[in-house]
Amino acid sequence: MVRLFSHWFPSTTVVQVAFDAVLLFFTFMVAGAWLTRGDLASGELLPTALLFAVAMIVLNSTVGLYRRDPYRTRMQTAARIAVWLLLAIPLAYAIFMLPPWAQVHQTALKATAIAALVALVVVRTLMSNRPHSSMLVRRVLVFGTGADADAVDHSLRQFADSMNIVGFYPVQGDQESNYAVAADRVFPANISLADTARFHDADDVIVAVRERRGGALPLNDLLQCKLSGIRVLDLSSYYERALGQVRLDTLHASWLIFGEGFRQGFVRTTVKRLFDIAVSFVLLVLAAPVMVLTTLVIALESGFPVLYRQERVGQAGRIVSVIKFRSMRLDAETDGTPRWATTNDDRITRFGRLIRKLRIDELPQLFNVLKGDMSLVGPRPERPYFVDSLTRDIPFYAARHSVKPGITGWAQVRYHYGASVDDAAQKLQYDLYYVKNHTLFLDLLILFETVGVVVTGRGAH
Repeated sequence: MVRLFSHWFPSTTVVQVAFDAVLLFFTFMVAGAWLTRGDLASGELLPTALLFAVAMIVLNSTVGLYRRDPYRTRMQTAARIAVWLLLAIPLAYAIFMLPPWAQVHQTALKATAIAALVALVVVRTLMSNRPHSSMLVRRVLVFGTGADADAVDHSLRQFADSMNIVGFYPVQGDQESNYAVAADRVFPANISLADTARFHDADDVIVAVRERRGGALPLNDLLQCKLSGIRVLDLSSYYERALGQVRLDTLHASWLIFGEGFRQGFVRTTVKRLFDIAVSFVLLVLAAPVMVLTTLVIALESGFPVLYRQERVGQAGRIVSVIKFRSMRLDAETDGTPRWATTNDDRITRFGRLIRKLRIDELPQLFNVLKGDMSLVGPRPERPYFVDSLTRDIPFYAARHSVKPGITGWAQVRYHYGASVDDAAQKLQYDLYYVKNHTLFLDLLILFETVGVVVTGRGAH
């Protein structure tokens, strides 16, 4: 895992991005030198080549080509690639219309651009089906053989292809009958943990044991591992780095109190606020035609009011009035009892389903952002009725209110639409990660992924 701006990325993803950026950059430079027969100096080509490479990398990330998803089918992958090409080709054409490229033979130039983009898709597809180099994959030794160790194994196989488990080391006194992992993957306990880790060239040791009293942890061995250059992680730190979440079932208050993160400084708050104002104003201008059309269609389909105001819990528990386009019938909650929205909810109008899928119903919340009640990125605000019950049922739920709520968030791009207490608990794990590690860089990443969610329809409800 590689940490950039307080956010963790798989090392394989970083290498993929770097490879694609270099490929696109040099393809652009070589094409320019060939098509212009040396009439343009490399210094004149350089700015546009960098713009081309960065634009394509951002587009790749937006549609999710760098994200590992074990549940994605081949058809869904093909659909993402098709969407990417539909967006990439016009974007490349637009970049090639910039000076000094406007004077270059456009037919040959466009053919070269299409060839470069198709080559990138082919390379990305071939590399995605090949095993990663052993130099990029970290070797992991898991201390523990119980249910937590098995959960680590399961999560690594599904979501973290940059880490590979070499085996499991038993806790003192563990019996084979209590193993939750295959016995043939458990190392013998007669060799110390430190020696076992060194012998198998482990890069990381993950402590998958919650009970730490009574000498359950071999502290001297773990210290020897760390002094030997082997990284030692507890369950909370592992899940934060590998999955981008703070797992509730491994969380304890001391980790939150004494760990890094959860910084709320004046500079960070000011930069985030200025960013929110600038971007939300631009988005309102760009989205104005869509908002006007949405207003007309809602009025024609189900009458007025078109906008829907609802009380939600904001930063520090303050009640804010959130504005949305109305996507439900006027009599959706005539009994006065709040209810979760469900799949195929009959309260949602026909046009309401469309604007929910495309997230158009959220656009009026840009006014909440300008007012200062919300941010572009943050935990989604919930209704007071649900917050009261969720705070009682889910530990640390109130921690998400330490930052402003957002129109979109880390949970929204990492987890499907949730409509239950269990879903709220799952999403809280991503919200806690955001609260702990939020930066302007992470906000930009979430905004780009939100565009991908809208374009591909992933997580729509």
